[in-house]
Order: sequence, then structure tokens, then C-alpha cells
Amino acid sequence: MTGLITPVRGLLGARARTYREHLDTVGPLPAVGAEQLVQLVAAAGLTGRGGAGFPSARKLAAVGSRRSPVVVANGAEGEPASSKDRALLIHTPHLVLDGLVLAARAVGCRTAYVYAPESVLDSSIRPALTQRRDRLTITPVPSADTFISGQETAVVAAVQGLRPVPTSTPPPIYVKGVKGRATLVHNVETLAQVALIARYGATWFRERGTDDDPGTRLLTLSGAVARPNVYEVAGGTTLGEAISAAGGALEPIQAVLVGGYHGGWVPWTAHAAQCPLTRTGLSAYEAHPGAGILVALPARRCGLKAAAGLATYLAGQNAGQCGPCRNGLPALAGHLQDLVQRRSPAHNHEEILRLVGTVDGRGACHHPTGTTRMIRTALRTFRNEVELHVAGACTELQGSRKGA
Repeated sequence: MTGLITPVRGLLGARARTYREHLDTVGPLPAVGAEQLVQLVAAAGLTGRGGAGFPSARKLAAVGSRRSPVVVANGAEGEPASSKDRALLIHTPHLVLDGLVLAARAVGCRTAYVYAPESVLDSSIRPALTQRRDRLTITPVPSADTFISGQETAVVAAVQGLRPVPTSTPPPIYVKGVKGRATLVHNVETLAQVALIARYGATWFRERGTDDDPGTRLLTLSGAVARPNVYEVAGGTTLGEAISAAGGALEPIQAVLVGGYHGGWVPWTAHAAQCPLTRTGLSAYEAHPGAGILVALPARRCGLKAAAGLATYLAGQNAGQCGPCRNGLPALAGHLQDLVQRRSPAHNHEEILRLVGTVDGRGACHHPTGTTRMIRTALRTFRNEVELHVAGACTELQGSRKGA
């Protein structure tokens, strides 16, 4: 703890738009050395909050061992169902910038970037930078409004003024990234957590959460919940507890999309509600917390139709760099839409199963694999709906007839 500043309770407790408010809330940036920061982050057990969940200290150490590195705060948030990065950048911009400065110190870099939507840069980040006197060159870079723009290799491309699409060309960015230099890309929530850990310590961070999922994380909850919003929850929070945090179900729920558009559909059952929002806790459902996204699907909706809509969107968001993206995803989306419309349903169901097996794991980036995961879990979770469509029926159609 720094001075007489009382430790805040998590990210949302550190809200402050101006630098003076920020200093009054959390105190000045501590003089933490590079090795000490890496040790603190490692002891805290912090993992990346952008979706991959990679240990943050290992990324810091890997980039810090290279010459003339670059650090990027990634707030692109191309995922339509997420708004937690935007909320952080708007309400706690200085906490994110503190984390960026600390990460730059830890890896020994003098060049840093904030990659986020232009509207957020204009309203929050650029004004915040004018209030600070950091010994670090921080350059705002507008992110593209696309699903894949936040993938770390796409971020590296965008920072260099190139088309923001993922690349699979080795070596990895922690060896060769922006302008050929080792590059650390951290999600803005991860950096904000680093800023708090540096101030209050690893033990403070672990006071909330569990041994295997320490600290807190931000969740964006939407769909059939009473109060859709961004919430901060302790690690180990269950799916049911997360839904309750948003006021509970607004109407009967049949499933929850966990982890966003590249996540997995989890049936809303008593067992699922008790599952912690961790990779281990959700493994039985082939889901993961990702960037902290939960979308509750009401029982009156056709789950197959919802999944087909997501697949169509994702097929249109591909980079067009490989066969699975150019051909596989559009074909999958097309067959799903045909199944939803009950056009040759048995044939289309068979083609979907075949294409999921063909496309999965074969793309130049993670986009095809993430999309097939969403489709595969939809077919499993909405098995009854699939059977209805093969038989020429649909839950929504039946519901409309009952209400007639």
C-alpha cells in the first residue's frame, strides 16, 4: 500500500476520470523495479483478461529478455457482446495507463501504444495523456470495428499501419512484432490489474477469488437478465452467481453463451449454474470464460436460429487468408441457415457435422476454430431444436401458434 491510501476493492472501485481523482483514489505510481514487478504479478497468479488466459508474468518475462521491446495496451474489443474494455477505458483510463507504464518499465521499453476505438481515444485516452507526465512515449492507435481486430497479431499489424488481420507467420510477436521488435500485447483489463497489484501486492490480489482463479475479473452480462451491464466478480464465481449479480433471469433461460462468439453454449441447468467460470469448471461443456462474456438466451428463442445468426456474422468477419475462412465458414453458415429455414434439413445437418470436423483447427488463425466451437456446442445444447427442424418444426414457430 502507498502512503495512507486505503486499498480499493477491485477495478470498479478505482473509477476516476481525471488524474487528480485517480491519485486521490489509489495514490501515485509506485517505484517498482522490473524484476520485482514480474515477481509480484507471478505471485498474484494474474492471467490475461483478453480471452486466452495466458500467465501475465510469463509474457512480461519473455518480452523483457529481448532488445528494444514494444508494449501495446489492447482495448480493441471487437467482440460485439463485450463492453468491459470500453468501460475501463472510459471510467478508469489512468489505471490502464499506469499498467502500461509499469509494463513498459518491466520490459525496458520506451515505445508504447494504446489500441482502442477512435471514439474512446478521443473521449478518454487522449485527454488523460495530456494530464500525465510519463517518461514514456505513448501513441494512441485507432482500432478497426471488426471481430478479428483485437487478435494480437492483428494488433501488431494495425500499429504498423497495416490491415488489422491476424497472421500466422513465425516467429511469435514476443520475438518479432512491431517493426521487427519484441512486442508485448496486454489487454487493458490485464494492465489495470497490474497497476493495482503493484500498489497493493500479490496477497491483496489473492484475498478475493480462489487458489486456481485468484483476484477479480470483469464480466459483460446481457440477454435475458434483469440488469445487463459490466460487473466485477471474484475468481471462482459460478455461472449461477454471475447471472444473479445481474439481477437474475428476466424470463426463463434455456442456455448461456459463455465466452462470447468464440465461446460455447452451456445449457441452463442446476448443474451448469454451479460451475465456476473457469476453463476447468466449464470444460465439460467445451466452454471457457474468454474475455468475460455471458449472454443469456431466453427459452422462447430458437437456439439453433441464434447460433446460425452468430455463424453468419462470423463468416463475414473472416480475414480471407485461408481456405477454412474463405470457404469453410461461409459454407457452414449457409447450411445452418438452410437448416433453420427447414430446407432439406436432414442433408444440411449432415453437411454441418462434416464441415465442423473439416474446418476445426485448420485455419491460419484461431477464427475458424472458435467459430466451429460455437457451432458444435450449439448442436449439442440445442439438440432438441435440431430434431425439431429436421422434422420441419421450430420452437419459435410453435410458440407463435400457441399465442395466436
